Amino acid sequence: MPDYSLHWLDWIVVAISLILSIAVGAYFARRQKSTQKYFAAEGNLPSWAVGISILATLISSVTFLAYPGEGYSSNWIRLVQGLMVPIVLIFMVWFVVPLYRNVIRLSAYEYFERRFGFLARLYSSLAFVLAHFSKMGTVFFLLALALSKMMHVNTFAIIWVLGLSVVILTVLGGIEAVIWLDVIQGIMLMAGGLLCAAVLLFKPEGGPMAVIGYALEHDKIGFGPYDIDFARLTFIVMALNGVFYAIQKYGTDQTIVQRYLTARSDKEAVRASLLGVFLSVPVWTLFMFIGTALYSYYHLTQAPLPPGTRADAVFPYFIMTELPIGVTGLILAALMAAAISSLDSDMNCLAAIGVEDYYMRFRPKATDRQRLLVGKILVAVSGIAACVVASFYVLAGNKGVLGIVFTLYAIFSGGIAGMFLLGLFTRANKQGLYIGMAACVVFTGWAVLTSTPIGFGENKRLLLDLGRFNFTHHKYMLGVYSHLVLFGVGYLASFLFPHSVPDRSLTIHAWLDKRAETRRQEKAAKTVA
Repeated sequence: MPDYSLHWLDWIVVAISLILSIAVGAYFARRQKSTQKYFAAEGNLPSWAVGISILATLISSVTFLAYPGEGYSSNWIRLVQGLMVPIVLIFMVWFVVPLYRNVIRLSAYEYFERRFGFLARLYSSLAFVLAHFSKMGTVFFLLALALSKMMHVNTFAIIWVLGLSVVILTVLGGIEAVIWLDVIQGIMLMAGGLLCAAVLLFKPEGGPMAVIGYALEHDKIGFGPYDIDFARLTFIVMALNGVFYAIQKYGTDQTIVQRYLTARSDKEAVRASLLGVFLSVPVWTLFMFIGTALYSYYHLTQAPLPPGTRADAVFPYFIMTELPIGVTGLILAALMAAAISSLDSDMNCLAAIGVEDYYMRFRPKATDRQRLLVGKILVAVSGIAACVVASFYVLAGNKGVLGIVFTLYAIFSGGIAGMFLLGLFTRANKQGLYIGMAACVVFTGWAVLTSTPIGFGENKRLLLDLGRFNFTHHKYMLGVYSHLVLFGVGYLASFLFPHSVPDRSLTIHAWLDKRAETRRQEKAAKTVA
């Protein structure tokens, strides 16, 4: 890239954005006097704020940078996962939200313990921790890599300065600061994306019609290939992956379930969930479209790109060279906001899991003040650990970041969506589930070992080569098969223990009974009237 420099005005805008983020944490600090306040805001936040917070949590620097990179280099196939989320949520949100609000105190994985025992809680919470540590490291890494090139600042310095800033604001302000900051940052993110899209659409000669027409002409807007092929990245692979991603995210993920608890009522929590998702899909689409528009922009305008520019570096280059002074700073601030809004949520939720699922297990008589202190310590520890992971990413290289994110999700998903479906819709028991969990771990280990290459060139080989017994399907399918294995084996194995009967109140039958009773009462009231 050429030797461009960030204008002093842009530096001021970026600095003010970071300082204001910490100030929000400091503002809410004096209110954080209990774990219920620190982790759930005492269930007193409006649905619209919770909804925008869900949006901001789902959107991160991965969306801001990796999606445009995909849109530039390929088509929209990786958007398919996100498009599945509202389809799944429409069917499950009505009974999942009341279930969690009525059954658990704080940890999403408390449900699994009440339904299947402590081992199920330990397994599911550990899967969450592993998945989110890897995600946080990726978010830090991708943001720092982009900003270091754009601002001419050392990558490691950005990781640690930004990381410590997020740790400070999250430790101080708790989930209340996280959610209100998410509202601000979510608006900044959408405004920044729309501004960039407008420049890309209207600056080239011929305007939007020329930009979109060129993209269509070169097959940049589409979701194919559409083959029924599970070994390659196809529409069906991403669609199936998206279905189970949605079930796991909205049915078992602490970052989302914890948001249910912050709303004032079941109805508002449902409304917040739907708002968050139906805002997220357009935002994901917007940033994928930005990548597509970048492809058209640089071909139509003949504006030069530095030789060897990677696809995920095109958008940062555009921001630094094509936007006016001041606006560049606003976009950089929006980029940082996208990362902060995801990271602060992850830190708070990881701390909540640490306190509820682990600390309280060993110190059940701990006072609320002690739990609050441990929670704040865990926020700091998780943030520093994520910075360490991001630093390792820098040392290891930066190939295929969006692919890395999806692959890590597939590996660390651990069949949790299958466990959730098993608990909610069947009469499966804990003995059967434990057998299903063991089968899932064995399956995932076999699939990863027999499909992961190591070495380079002629020395490249699989970690474990079993010949025709190797796992040959696309790695994203791990995020489908692991759930099916756990569900199928767990369900069938439960028949071996017929005397173990689950609590009906922890299944969908309780919700169906309540709905039927409500309808009977409404019908009776109409008859009397």
